[in-house]
Amino acid sequence: MADNNIHKTAFRTRYGSYEYLVMPFVLINAPAIFQAEMNHIIRPLLDECVVVYLDDILIYSRDMKQHVEHLQRVFKILRRERFYVKLSKSEFALQKVQFLGHMVSAQGVHVDPKKIEAVHTWKTPENVKELQQFLGFANYYNRFVPQYAKLAAPLTNLLKKNTPYKWEPKHQEAVEQLKQALTSAPVLILPDPERDYVIKADSSDQAVGAVLMQDQGNGLQPIAYLSKKLHGAKLNYPIHDKEALAIVIAFKAWRCYLEGRRTTDSYIASRKGSTKIWVPNYPPLRQLLLEEYHDVLYAGHFGGNKTLTGIAKHYYWPHMADDVQKFVTSCDTCQRMKSNKQKKAGLLQPLPVPEQPWQVVSLDFITTLPPTTSSHDAILVVIDKFSKMRHFIPTHTTARTEETAQLFVRHIISQHGIPTTLISDRDPKFTSKFWKELMSLLGTKLAMSSAYHPQTDGQTERLNQIVEQLLRAACKDEISKWDLHLPILEFAYNNATHAATGQTSFFLYYGCYPLTPQKPTTSATVQPAHDFITTMHQLWDRTHKRLLDIQQQQKRQADRHRNDHTITVGDQVLLDTRNLDISHLPSKLRPRFCGPFLT
Repeated sequence: MADNNIHKTAFRTRYGSYEYLVMPFVLINAPAIFQAEMNHIIRPLLDECVVVYLDDILIYSRDMKQHVEHLQRVFKILRRERFYVKLSKSEFALQKVQFLGHMVSAQGVHVDPKKIEAVHTWKTPENVKELQQFLGFANYYNRFVPQYAKLAAPLTNLLKKNTPYKWEPKHQEAVEQLKQALTSAPVLILPDPERDYVIKADSSDQAVGAVLMQDQGNGLQPIAYLSKKLHGAKLNYPIHDKEALAIVIAFKAWRCYLEGRRTTDSYIASRKGSTKIWVPNYPPLRQLLLEEYHDVLYAGHFGGNKTLTGIAKHYYWPHMADDVQKFVTSCDTCQRMKSNKQKKAGLLQPLPVPEQPWQVVSLDFITTLPPTTSSHDAILVVIDKFSKMRHFIPTHTTARTEETAQLFVRHIISQHGIPTTLISDRDPKFTSKFWKELMSLLGTKLAMSSAYHPQTDGQTERLNQIVEQLLRAACKDEISKWDLHLPILEFAYNNATHAATGQTSFFLYYGCYPLTPQKPTTSATVQPAHDFITTMHQLWDRTHKRLLDIQQQQKRQADRHRNDHTITVGDQVLLDTRNLDISHLPSKLRPRFCGPFLT
């Protein structure tokens, strides 16, 4: 507070008189002054990476590196202006954030789940004041509710002057419909100023409505809904004027999105209704029409849009698009015969990140290599999931499980100890009784990849490709002696910096770099043992954190292309036929899925 204004904040209590030394929110102009001051100091970052509302500062970034830079810039400004941030009320590096009663994420904006819980428990309004409170809450989220004004019309009529408060079934129905609309409100996508906008507007006798949409690669999706109840003379407008009014109201409401944009010639798309046949609410009749326009041979089992277009040429009923979409997506023939165009089911489930070298080990075979003079025609590849250290062990395809176990003991356990977890595919050697009992005696947990899903151990699968490339470059004319090159290739690989850890496997494991012909000869400095151990543990801690961060980045990237779909016991599912032995059917014409099967 300015010294000459402090006395204006004086108030008296039984303990004496007090004055504010800093600005309180109770002053009538305090919020406006505070907002103006925040806008002033944050102005260089507004609409670049910051949104500010009073004491709420929202910082948004495309990735973690950029986010750290933005945080540093904001903190620098706050420090310079002597604004203080309370750590306990701050959150950083969030994928979704609660802001002004909304939940904001990369997918869009939706109603705060805590507010949805309040809607569920909201009791029936018993007087005008309680009704005003309910409508005030609902109106705050009207952008999420299609036809909000129409749904709320019976309730707003109760608030008219000289209207007695008499609660009737239509009012209770309106409350329930609004509750249902709010609790099932869609996620509204965030507008992309680089893409075109689409407005759909319509009107009824008592209200007009519109939806602002955009196609960001997944078809038209809503950005915001708009609905206004008509009053006075506007109720007497002819229908074409009401529809024009809906467009005008939509343009005024979304002027901030539409003004100044490059546009093509405007046009108004009208839906003809006078020439269409109204289909009554008789399910068998509507079902018959859906089957006629989708299931029969000349209908072609097309998707929802083409089926809807065909029906809409001649027929109409409320929510027809929803009924068509539901019918098409549940078509048994389409589900079995068509390729799945949806995102893959299930979010990425990363494997746990080990905390030190050789805790978690994965292994796999590279086979079908040309036989060497030593009768080797395969490589057993073993990789440490922490340091990324690899061992390339020559072997032969016909090696028995016992021989593979001897190689594992000789090359891995003797040098690095017994791992806690062993990751592998379902090779018969690794599923044999001998191998399982051996690992059980060693106390090693077996983690095998899912059938037909090599991505479980994608790191080893990728490494196999790189090893083959190295062999091709090293062998050249000595193909029959490729096994002699494995030790030096193993050394080269382990002495190369890995992108995930930022270090070489050699350094992460031994704490130093090996002497090579390229390395200048220098006098070695010996670090005290205690300091060396401390340094190594610090290095491992940093590496563990780095691996976790990279894993989370990969998960976020992968989950953009996947659906969070959970299958529970008792669900019926269809099985992909790509890996089934149905060779009696031509591959081009065989069903894509079979079933259903009970989970």
